[in-house]
Amino acid sequence: MPGENLSRDEARERAALLSVDGYEVSLDLRSAVGDAGSEPRTFRSVTTVRFRCAEPGAATFADLIAPSVTAVSLNGRDLDPGAVFDGARIRLEDLAAENVLVVDAQCAYSRTGEGMHRFVDPEDGEVYLYTQYEPADSRRVFATFEQPDLKAPFRAEVRAPEGWTAWSNGIGELTDGVWRFAETKPISTYITAFVVGPYHYVTDRYVRTLDDGTTLEIPLGAMCRKGLAPHFDADDVFLVTKQGLDFFHDHFDYPYPFGKYDQAFVPEYNLGAMENPGLVTFREEFIFRGKVTQASYERRANVVLHEMAHMWFGDLVTMQWWDDLWLKESFADFMGSFSMVEATRFTDGWITFANNRKAWAYRADQLPSTHPVTADIRDLEDAKLNFDGITYAKGASVLKQLVAYVGRDAFLEGARRYFKRHAYGNTRLGDLLSVLEETSGRDLAAWSRAWLQTAGVNSLTPQVILNAEGRITELAVVQEAPESHPEVRPHRVAVGLYRRSSGGAVERYARAEVDVEGPRTVVGELAGAEAPDLVLVNDDDLTYCKVRFDENSLATLRERLGEIADPLARALCWSALWNLTRDGLMPARDFIGLVLRFAGRESDIGVLQMLHAWAYSALTHYAAPVWRPEGGRLLADGALKELRISEPGSQEQLTWARFLARVASGASDLQLLKGLVEGTARIDGLDVDQELRWAFLEPLAAAGEADESVLAAELARDDTASGKRHQVRCLAARPSAAVKAQAWASVVESDALSNALVEATIAGFGRPSQRELTAPYTAKYFEAIERVWAERSIQIGMDVVRGLFPALQDSPMTLDATDAWLSAHEEAPPALRRLVLEARDDLARSLRAQACDAAAG
Repeated sequence: MPGENLSRDEARERAALLSVDGYEVSLDLRSAVGDAGSEPRTFRSVTTVRFRCAEPGAATFADLIAPSVTAVSLNGRDLDPGAVFDGARIRLEDLAAENVLVVDAQCAYSRTGEGMHRFVDPEDGEVYLYTQYEPADSRRVFATFEQPDLKAPFRAEVRAPEGWTAWSNGIGELTDGVWRFAETKPISTYITAFVVGPYHYVTDRYVRTLDDGTTLEIPLGAMCRKGLAPHFDADDVFLVTKQGLDFFHDHFDYPYPFGKYDQAFVPEYNLGAMENPGLVTFREEFIFRGKVTQASYERRANVVLHEMAHMWFGDLVTMQWWDDLWLKESFADFMGSFSMVEATRFTDGWITFANNRKAWAYRADQLPSTHPVTADIRDLEDAKLNFDGITYAKGASVLKQLVAYVGRDAFLEGARRYFKRHAYGNTRLGDLLSVLEETSGRDLAAWSRAWLQTAGVNSLTPQVILNAEGRITELAVVQEAPESHPEVRPHRVAVGLYRRSSGGAVERYARAEVDVEGPRTVVGELAGAEAPDLVLVNDDDLTYCKVRFDENSLATLRERLGEIADPLARALCWSALWNLTRDGLMPARDFIGLVLRFAGRESDIGVLQMLHAWAYSALTHYAAPVWRPEGGRLLADGALKELRISEPGSQEQLTWARFLARVASGASDLQLLKGLVEGTARIDGLDVDQELRWAFLEPLAAAGEADESVLAAELARDDTASGKRHQVRCLAARPSAAVKAQAWASVVESDALSNALVEATIAGFGRPSQRELTAPYTAKYFEAIERVWAERSIQIGMDVVRGLFPALQDSPMTLDATDAWLSAHEEAPPALRRLVLEARDDLARSLRAQACDAAAG
């Protein structure tokens, strides 16, 4: 669409010109149920925007992406929709000092999870609607000034089919067949929201006495599709919600500002969740249909608290433009773990953060598209791609370092001042740093330049010199930076010394905190200590860095990794070893060997699940091709061994069962999985529920052991939205050229599939065991992606470009084909080129790691 990709410069110009006083949005969604045999395409949206103009007589534009506009009125003057609306923008000329814009439009229901998403439940035929806007899709539902710094109060009403309920940001009431919602405080357009349909809805209340003696009472709600109601553990969601509200009220000294607190678990959601004030939306996969491990409940609690932190960091105080996206996402990511560890039952959350969340950041920060935490966001396409591991996980890691640097109390006092000073406003980096300088007394300019305004990850390696008596003469930390991003940063780190105790465990016996600055820093406090078996730089995970080891420490890990007593220290060592593998410094087969030897002793279930993911990735991408069959057999044998010796009914047993399903390839493994599905085989304590049945059916389908009829029968057994996604993925996984052609066409050549089914088809299409079958699609990929990017929504475009890149065709020829496309498409949209560049970098890394692994063979 012309003008759809709003630039930062255009947003600045419009923000200087306009102030928005309020939105009134009226939606008529009675068309959502449709007529028999037809699918509704549009709904009526009427928007009234009241705004001021600093330069009367000037011109600007409003944003609206819609199939058609019925009427446009500016200050009582009717405008010709055909003349002023181009499909994405409404041109507004000769503005007055005070203006009223009224737009009557036909907006489109979405099947891509952007705008007003419409979902039909295959189980009962019920229709469910919800909205998702970030960064700029409210313009698909109503006419807006679509940028975060044009905040305004928002009032809405909805006409819905009889028997439905509607929710929005404010408290709603049904009067004369219309749902009317209380006006909000000033908020950005991207966090306005609607959820409408026959949802199952559960309520509760949060009550708290504030410091001034008044009582704060917040109505709580939680909802999901009726088909998921039997699985919905709303009590646990409410428990974490109340614990979070207690934590943030205790530490932020600013009462929750948005009235009610509803949480909607919705189908076919593109994200984990979205922080719409008063109406948070989550992907419904957080409602568990089968048995899951505690790591899944921890992950849900973290997301609930992440979104709650946004009520202050992001909703109350919002970044001015998307280049300061970190001002909300980094803080919410950090606060999600911080509050979870201190306020809920998930007290080991920092282990998950160190092992899982930071792995996302380390990968993103080594891509050619890496960027500072404070990024250069030129337009909305840039913004969409910046919801990445740097903005979230690196930013959160940097904030953890900042807390260590300025102190916890100074950090939280700075947050309190920040909220009070900028409530309902918009901020930039300097606004936050100024309050933290006030509360800590530290000059944060140099810290900010090093950590927020430069890209790349440093490596920290210990150097140990021992004397003749076996004591440390000198221990130093060497800091290195890649040539592409040579910034050497200040790090507040803990250095831990570990050795084997008489009982056999590897335990810490000395620790020192030090400010690492420059290329080499001596840790004077540890001089004279007894010789360690293991030196762990960044003990307790205070900073953001890649940890390296001296030779003695690495030898200890190879022999005694499973004996490290502290689970956080063990997780940090695993993370460091994975980085060595990704960097081509440790052969993939060695990493897989460590997983086979020591993963069975892992006490933290989230770490165990991460080790399984890493081992699978090491086999798929980093192992030498000639060794892959042997590596696959070793992993499958190891998974089966651990499955059989796990405690019956335990979460470890379930985790190893799922891992076996991922790596199974031999006839005996597949026969066992088939027997578990059919009920002819049994493992004591393993409950093969519906979700586990689908997990076992996928490798069977990929091996040709579960055909279309088997999968159709399974769908009949589980004729639900979840079952349909599983079936589509399994169908696309079958080992047939015709199947691959059909899957490719359904995603690349057609837009008939919803976002969730596009995702499922892509997941099934690319199987590591089917490299030969998908080889012909390398050329087709490069022929198609520019057209797909131009014709499809940005979300689907991202899914296709990322998901169908021929990463499994891991040869120099694929690298050459990628380089040829990049060379021939220098004028392609920057966001598209970024995705291809990232995929190219991953492929080049795979080839380097494979060379390392081959050399070890």
